[in-house]
Amino acid sequence: MADAFTCVILKGEHLYTSKSRGVKPLLDWYDDETDLKNGYAADKVVGKAAAYLYVLLEIRAVYTCVISKPAYEVFKKYNIEVYYDVLVDAIENRKKTGYCPMETAVMDINTPEHALVAIKDRLKKASI
Repeated sequence: MADAFTCVILKGEHLYTSKSRGVKPLLDWYDDETDLKNGYAADKVVGKAAAYLYVLLEIRAVYTCVISKPAYEVFKKYNIEVYYDVLVDAIENRKKTGYCPMETAVMDINTPEHALVAIKDRLKKASI
């Protein structure tokens, strides 16, 4: 199970997979201009930041094990079908000492374009 994918997207006959954590695979596919429009995604955990990236990727539907309430609201607003196992108030950070940095970065943001800027800024700060 340690080799399991963290994110999988099916578009037509093409399967896109990643073992990267967090929003990295979505951001990579977006930056590479990978055409995932109307694709179907399966993701372990989806917070609001990931939800906005799915909006930008124009995904049709997402299945996730865990989703935050803000992410769920983003999917509903942009008419993306969503299926999940567990709905939580917010995604926790990996140490379980607070909220995920990406969730926090987009907490008060209401558009995918502004979310993208906030996500990239947060990642830039994290790598300094």
